[in-house]
Amino acid sequence: MTFTLAVVGRPNVGKSTLFNRLVGKKLALVDDQPGVTRDLREGDARLFDLRFTVIDTAGLEEVTDDSLQGRMRRLTERAVELADVCLFLIDGRVGVTPSDEVFADILRRKNARVILGVNKAEGKAGDAGALEAFSLGLGEPVRLSAEHGEGMEDLYHILRPVSEEFEERAVQDAPIVDVDVSEDEAELEADEDAHKPTARHPLQIAVIGRPNAGKSTLINKIIGEDRLLTGPEAGITRDAISVRSEWMGTPTRIFDTAGMRKKAKVVDKVEKLSVADGLRAVRFAEVVVVLLDVEIPFEQQDLRIADFAETEGRAVVVAVNKWDLEGEKQEKLAELKEMFDRLLPQLRGAPLVTVSAKTGRGLDRLHAAILKAHDVWNRRITTARLNSWLGAMTEAHPPPAPGGKRIKLRYMTQVKTRPPGFVVMCSHPDLMPESYRRYLVNGLRDHFDMPGTPIRVTFRGQGDKNPYRDKKNWGTPSRLRKHLDKKKD
Repeated sequence: MTFTLAVVGRPNVGKSTLFNRLVGKKLALVDDQPGVTRDLREGDARLFDLRFTVIDTAGLEEVTDDSLQGRMRRLTERAVELADVCLFLIDGRVGVTPSDEVFADILRRKNARVILGVNKAEGKAGDAGALEAFSLGLGEPVRLSAEHGEGMEDLYHILRPVSEEFEERAVQDAPIVDVDVSEDEAELEADEDAHKPTARHPLQIAVIGRPNAGKSTLINKIIGEDRLLTGPEAGITRDAISVRSEWMGTPTRIFDTAGMRKKAKVVDKVEKLSVADGLRAVRFAEVVVVLLDVEIPFEQQDLRIADFAETEGRAVVVAVNKWDLEGEKQEKLAELKEMFDRLLPQLRGAPLVTVSAKTGRGLDRLHAAILKAHDVWNRRITTARLNSWLGAMTEAHPPPAPGGKRIKLRYMTQVKTRPPGFVVMCSHPDLMPESYRRYLVNGLRDHFDMPGTPIRVTFRGQGDKNPYRDKKNWGTPSRLRKHLDKKKD
């Protein structure tokens, strides 16, 4: 990515719609209701042959106090300072408002490189607004329609010289990748370092939990700056925001998600979109940190969130926040472990870490737990070791014989990682009870040191591979040979 473009302007002028148009995906929430976007959202933009980073920002409002709107404004002003160029959007159908004039003056004072965009300018309805935009003194405006994709070619010609100017800097800042290694080194890396996070493929982490559990505060502490909007109000975060950082030497991409309440309590349309956005972030993550509030841990919604992460096949780490407020730490920790084992048996052995997002205590333990969970999530077990273990497991506890039909386990092999997935070839797989599958899963966890990670075990029969299984229906041997010759052809 050669440069960074921040899209700024009043609420509801179409910033998020343009952001989605540039990244080619519906990443940012869009609604007719003003003020949907609150945090800064980054995306990899593509405009013809240009590649750059685009930042969607909260709507600028004339508020300077410590209210939520005031903090949103300060965060947007910070994005202006960080960006290489700003695209200042106004509404072509409304025209220039007093607020637009105030914010244009702010951009001039910050010496920001500004492109003036007139959105919703399709047709004759935007003519007056486009002409009026000249009065802001920010140069010739570019007419756009983020909704219909009009004006993208004009924007391209304006951004092309900017891209060339920052291209040399981008080459210098790019990480060293595609390093050639010898065959011996490749074999060693395949065993030890194949899944290690790199600058090109950072460790993907999603932080999820109920509202006001401290997710944004925790991520700000991890990256060492107030990058995400925080405050005492519950439900500030709406979009699933991703932040790239180097965390204790590990390249990471951390997703901050909206707080997830019980479905019956979610009535606001924007909150429904926010929760759906957070669930989508879980699907893009490798490790999911379920953040709990120490004062009200393991409520019903916490259990649903953790179970969703396990169902999606993600490595899970449970973190208990606000540990600095707890007085009786030893007693509370024992209580938390007991509740965890009892209420989340499907995550038996998953890391349980106590942290304080406010003070930063416990972040080293959280980092170590995430790396361990990621390593287990990528674990590979040879077929020879698996079958030796399977023989011991079936000898200690043979499979049942439902209806007098004995189930024989022939062999076992691993077919997937991320999460580990195994196939057991057996007779009568449709009769295998769920309890025996859990017996094997728990045995895999204990014997091969795979605590907490989701494990998938599938039973499969071999009957379909036998071409002579239904030979009595084919008649003479010659007819059988003709049938098999046709299958070969």
